[in-house]
Amino acid sequence: MRILISGAGAAGLCAGIDLARAGHVVEIVERANHLRVNGSPIDVRGDALETAKQMGIVDEIHEHRISMTEQTKFVDRSGAVVASLGTQEINETAEDVELPREDLMIILRQALPEQVDLRFEESIAALVDHGDRVAVTFASGREASYDVVVGADGVHSAVRRLVFGPEGEFAEPLGVYVAIGDASGQESPDGTRVTEILNLPGRFAGIARYRDKALAIFEFRSGPIDYDYHDLAAQKRVLAEAFAGIDDWKVPELLETALCDPELYFDAIALIHMSTWHQGRVVLIGDAAHCATPMAGRGTSLALLGAWTLTEELGRHSDDVEAAFNAYERRQRPHAAAAQEFARGGADLVVPATWEDIEARNARLSATQPL
Repeated sequence: MRILISGAGAAGLCAGIDLARAGHVVEIVERANHLRVNGSPIDVRGDALETAKQMGIVDEIHEHRISMTEQTKFVDRSGAVVASLGTQEINETAEDVELPREDLMIILRQALPEQVDLRFEESIAALVDHGDRVAVTFASGREASYDVVVGADGVHSAVRRLVFGPEGEFAEPLGVYVAIGDASGQESPDGTRVTEILNLPGRFAGIARYRDKALAIFEFRSGPIDYDYHDLAAQKRVLAEAFAGIDDWKVPELLETALCDPELYFDAIALIHMSTWHQGRVVLIGDAAHCATPMAGRGTSLALLGAWTLTEELGRHSDDVEAAFNAYERRQRPHAAAAQEFARGGADLVVPATWEDIEARNARLSATQPL
């Protein structure tokens, strides 16, 4: 089949690898002009490790792993450690692997078969499902037809909006915003995996250190904020306002370096719920279908699993895409549901709403983890 994939994140690249290797003619379009390699380290967990093995990339993933044994340290306004978070709070198994996002994206890009047509600065403007094919008009004005269109374009999926309806019909905001940016000058001297977090009521500012990298991470509770999520300047204004006037610990330095980062990541944290992930010859995978938010730490694993499962079912039901999509959903939904359930407790753990909640969290962690 001729298959179009919208989005060149982890889900899109995995789908491109799996589908092309299965013999399909694959094109990937990506709105940005490059692969997104910035952001905090990501995890490959549970069943996704077996998927990575089947894809032939598990050895490379292990080669680039960083330690998951370091505990996250919660600090007070002076920087003194007041509690720590053990890996058993977030990991599924002892075999879970954490690696830098940039390393995984490079691994996936290198594994992408040469025959896959990867086009940057291109996106879907309109599509019409004719039953036996999908006619697509791109933002560039180009037109083409495909047997299947795969929406792998993230939580703000354009494919989902065009086919299923506005994002607001499927998004469940968790009332938290997240920002991740550069923290140059805060690197760990010996390259160890260290994360420090300062909590204030409804907010946290932190440093994630690994190898020669340091990232500034911010989260804050808020009702809906009206801004253009494509507008970096608007995102930076929202972040600056959320942490304005906070002089505790290293917050001013972290905020300054993050706001200077041209690749700053900023977004609302929201779950995506859909009664179905397909319509006609269009199907969604990854965050476009079932975003579990960064709080779950399982988005990449779901992307690997979803792309592999979709490819398998298209192979099993080569003459019936409806049957293939239904089978893909049946297999993938339990994984997505479990990840979303895990995410629901994330805000209370890392962004307690009050001083009392912060102290209760710290007391609970201190009872089970050494400082």
